[in-house]
Amino acid sequence: MNSCTTAQLKVLAAKARLGAIIGTYHAKSGHPGGSLSAADIFTYLYFNEMNVNPAEPDMPDRDRFVLSKGHCCPSLYAVLALKGYFDWSELESLRHVGAMLQGHPDMKSTPGIDMSSGSLGQGVSAACGMALAAKMDNKDYRVYTVLGDGECEEGQVWEAAMFASHNNLDNLVVFVDQNGLQIDGTVEEVAGLEPLDKKFEAFGFEVVKIDGHSFEEIGAALDKARATKGKPFAILAQTVKGKGVSFMENQVGWHGKACNDEEFKIATAELEAKIAELEAEA
Repeated sequence: MNSCTTAQLKVLAAKARLGAIIGTYHAKSGHPGGSLSAADIFTYLYFNEMNVNPAEPDMPDRDRFVLSKGHCCPSLYAVLALKGYFDWSELESLRHVGAMLQGHPDMKSTPGIDMSSGSLGQGVSAACGMALAAKMDNKDYRVYTVLGDGECEEGQVWEAAMFASHNNLDNLVVFVDQNGLQIDGTVEEVAGLEPLDKKFEAFGFEVVKIDGHSFEEIGAALDKARATKGKPFAILAQTVKGKGVSFMENQVGWHGKACNDEEFKIATAELEAKIAELEAEA
């Protein structure tokens, strides 16, 4: 697999953010805030880390990805479109009746989606099952999943963590998108999770904390994950909810609503300007 430079990754991530805004605007609903915070993680995974092939989305030995915080699929869909799984124009039909791209990932209708998800806490369990299957079948593929920090309030997350450690799933990488906000407010106010790193360590994980918007730090963490043997790996990625759109950043109100016409013009203008700037630098 050919790797992208950091400059190229920045362009792709900015385009993924634009795609998330386009999709949720045309849907008149959806979850832009957490989609924007996770866009860099999705971009790095699909363009520099995972063994996947859009021409053969179901190839048996591909790496697997599960979006456990399934409501944040708009930027994942944009990354899949940029990777070549389907046409970019599909984003404009997000959440429409009969469309390929729905409000939560659907493995039966969308190329590149390995697991249907949306019920918070459950995706990581599916990822654990995939990782165990690889071990049982003596396969080398790896499994990646992205959780929200608010999602970590779900008890099933910790049942899955216990399972992963018990089964020595060193082919499993769990990202936590720590943007600090969930639907009802800050994570700290709703049900404080800290020290989250110590919790994962207590459940038998190797853990690193990174800037989730730094491709260098994402890459270094994933390199460490590959080198870690005998235990699952957790990457706690500090991010900004609504990253890349000025009026959305760190605003809890953008957890689950779409732009109106005026907001859409502002958001797309900001992102298009950022893309042009980054392309000039790349």
